[in-house]
Amino acid sequence: MPAPELPTESRTAESRISAPTSAPSGPARGAAADPVRTKVVATLGPASRTPEGIRALIEAGVDVFRLNMAHGTLDEHAAVLAAIRAVSDELHRPVGVLVDLAGPKIRLGELPGGAVDCVEGTRIRFIRGTTSDRPDEFVTSYAPLVDELAAGDSVMLADGTISLVVEERTAEAAVCRVIQGGTVRSRQGVNLPGARLSVASLSPADWQHAEWAAAAGADFVSLSFVRSAVEVRLLKELLRTRGSAARVVAKIEKREALEALEAIVDAADVVMVARGDLGVEIDVATMPMMQKRIIRCCQRFQKPVIVATQMLDSMQQSRRPTRAEATDVANAILDGADACMLSGETAIGAHPRLVVDMMRRIARATEELYLDDRRRLLEQGQAAAPGGIGELPPPPEKLVEGLHPITQAVVDGAGRIAAQLGARLVVVASRTGLSALARSKRRGAVPTLGVSDNATALRQMALYWGVTPLAVQAADVNSLLAQVVAWGREQGRLGSGDRIVLVSSSGFGRGGHDMAVVHEV
Repeated sequence: MPAPELPTESRTAESRISAPTSAPSGPARGAAADPVRTKVVATLGPASRTPEGIRALIEAGVDVFRLNMAHGTLDEHAAVLAAIRAVSDELHRPVGVLVDLAGPKIRLGELPGGAVDCVEGTRIRFIRGTTSDRPDEFVTSYAPLVDELAAGDSVMLADGTISLVVEERTAEAAVCRVIQGGTVRSRQGVNLPGARLSVASLSPADWQHAEWAAAAGADFVSLSFVRSAVEVRLLKELLRTRGSAARVVAKIEKREALEALEAIVDAADVVMVARGDLGVEIDVATMPMMQKRIIRCCQRFQKPVIVATQMLDSMQQSRRPTRAEATDVANAILDGADACMLSGETAIGAHPRLVVDMMRRIARATEELYLDDRRRLLEQGQAAAPGGIGELPPPPEKLVEGLHPITQAVVDGAGRIAAQLGARLVVVASRTGLSALARSKRRGAVPTLGVSDNATALRQMALYWGVTPLAVQAADVNSLLAQVVAWGREQGRLGSGDRIVLVSSSGFGRGGHDMAVVHEV
């Protein structure tokens, strides 16, 4: 009988993990006592991008770092990425890197004096060109704007805090009346809810940044202002032809994206609910239900989903979030978010590490209630009532590309066995990380350990809810289990008599993972 092996999830490809060369590497110290399942994505910026700042955030529990390509030079981003990799290796903690392309964001040009007060009832003219010396005439970074606006269109400035409506369009200008006033500053964003623009999804700068991300070994690349699945596939093809294994993140922040939501989610590898611009593009009163709709769609298509923007915004200055912000984070987790993202809170805020600590505190408290309810229902032999806190996510309607249905069935079965036996860990061996994703999207109460010798897969698994990535090199199941047990004992996660359920392959056929093994320490 051949030795068991650890396959990829594809229908056609299998390969052994190389022979062991060293002891397993575990997560940063303190992770064993902090089993938070919801992942934290943190944006790096002036407040946090030094090696010391990066180390502090990894030790606090950041799983993925976001590099915002709308700010900084490629040389600066390269230095930050190198620092992330160095600190991650030093701490033996796989951490992902998300390169966030700026996309076709429309911005105001320079304003006279740097800022203009838009007074309700007054008129503002959007004119052609790149400069203006009049406070009632604005220029933008989008040259065709005057041609593509029409009477009745809404124009939102400064993240939606200032509202205008187009009253008239001439050959040289679009004349708008201020509906809701406020102060607007140079280079602030312009949103056009409902307007369909001809701007390309990937600007020349985005294209350059995507090629850089591929060459630099980024783990995720996000596409801003997605409008169709075609745009997502274009970025995926660009990365593939440059030899990149990066996962593509589709940011849902346009009305057109909601209209083509299923196709976009199907095409993407990961989805982000980008609430900043989306909350301006649609009626803000509908934002909570749109968030739920996007997350449920991601569950149907088995895709990880990140909830972003203003999650703990007040903590840019304050040491404590508002009650509404804490509730927002908890509700995102209960909705089914795999990760929550911090933007200005960690990029420019006064307390980067403190805000990560708070995010994880809220997640832990939410998950404890959620998972306790799940365990109680399992003990009673019941499924959770629809809408209950411990309700299981629905089975995916479509498996993620490359995942074999046998693998999905075995992963689900292993989860049920682990729950029934009171196992301490479900261990999923994977070269690509897809079987760990299959386990993650079912939100099992038993913690999951994703093991691989593929560094990219480990960093991508860092985004998956409930999955702890662990670098393991093993020729067979016995060697793999020995390394997992050694890691578990070192981290205080395993002791004598504890049970582990391992998902792997028997080595027969080409049907993905077809074996679940119960091991007692």
